[in-house]
Amino acid sequence: MKVPMLDLNAQYEPIKEVVLQSIKEVFDSKRFINGPQIKELEEKIAEYCQCKYAIGVSSGTDAIIISLMAMDISEGDEVITTPFTFFATAGCIYRVGAKPIFVDIDPKTYNINPDLLEEKITERTKAIIPVHIFGQTAEMDKINEIAKKYNLYVIEDAAQAIGSEYLPGGINITQNKSNYNRNNIPQGESKRAGSLGDVGCFSFFPSKNLGCCGDGGMVTTNNEELAEKIRILRAHGSKPKYYHKIIGGNFRLDTIQAAVLLVKFPLLEKWHKGRQDNAKYYDDRLKDVVGIPYIENYNRMIYNQYTIRTKNRDKLQQHLQESNIGNAIYYPVPLHLQECFAYLGYKAGDYPEAEKATKEVVSIPIYPELSYEQKDYVIENVINGIRI
Repeated sequence: MKVPMLDLNAQYEPIKEVVLQSIKEVFDSKRFINGPQIKELEEKIAEYCQCKYAIGVSSGTDAIIISLMAMDISEGDEVITTPFTFFATAGCIYRVGAKPIFVDIDPKTYNINPDLLEEKITERTKAIIPVHIFGQTAEMDKINEIAKKYNLYVIEDAAQAIGSEYLPGGINITQNKSNYNRNNIPQGESKRAGSLGDVGCFSFFPSKNLGCCGDGGMVTTNNEELAEKIRILRAHGSKPKYYHKIIGGNFRLDTIQAAVLLVKFPLLEKWHKGRQDNAKYYDDRLKDVVGIPYIENYNRMIYNQYTIRTKNRDKLQQHLQESNIGNAIYYPVPLHLQECFAYLGYKAGDYPEAEKATKEVVSIPIYPELSYEQKDYVIENVINGIRI
């Protein structure tokens, strides 16, 4: 048997005709740039993420860059983030001329450890970028409290976390399901990723829970001033056209990508549930074999990845590969030890939890279309791989 890490064909086939029709409509209209699908998607994502504004951009990476630009973060500034994330998080900080400052992770959730934040804050610190890694939100109460204390921006890197939820105050979200309405959560109930900081940055890369047919991204915010500035920045800083008060870039979301996302969007909650059900199936059968994902009781996890942990990771990965089971290491090298960041002066041992995680984690297939036969095959070979 062969089980891919992600099977986009299984996702695509049931919606193929509708997707192709949506693309045809864009071609028929010739509205390839700033077509009506952009605004429609922005409105739907804003409502879904419980935000007033959503601005479509060209990628998740550009969502972070444009947010930093909107906050006037530049050369000489510092931005705090985690070393255990995709490269873009820190790369964007460098791209605007600022300096990435790393803080180690919580060993259970792999998210940034807020208890270590304050010691890294200096007079040059301008923002914190927590990453909601693998689809679970960071501990935002503490992060926002610290940010408010030092007058810092908070940029959520929610690239892996659309639909993830966090209940301020740490109340278990499973304890109050009787009156729980995810489309209109009253004050005091859980809040969605993207509404927890000053801005939220999302990626629609094809492998995400909500993926387009190329690159695409979104910035969400409740701050009208930031929203307007981001809209201007994504079109070379012009308003009106050809009149430039600020320098921006070409950060627009393509109409075709928005059209595809509008077809997929109504299925997102169903796909989340498929991943959550698969995770529960894995949890019940692997909890005594490997370290399974740890979910804080105040979080709703959407499982962009299902990441297990073992000291025998390399042998396990080799066995999975030999058994034709897709797998991936997110991430093999922490950012502070990447060659391009050598100028920052970090060394091995500076962030022990992140470094340890890179040696022990491996992600296995979690996509909602997995059959029971496929899941059982994955479980069997994880168990066999650990025993080797």
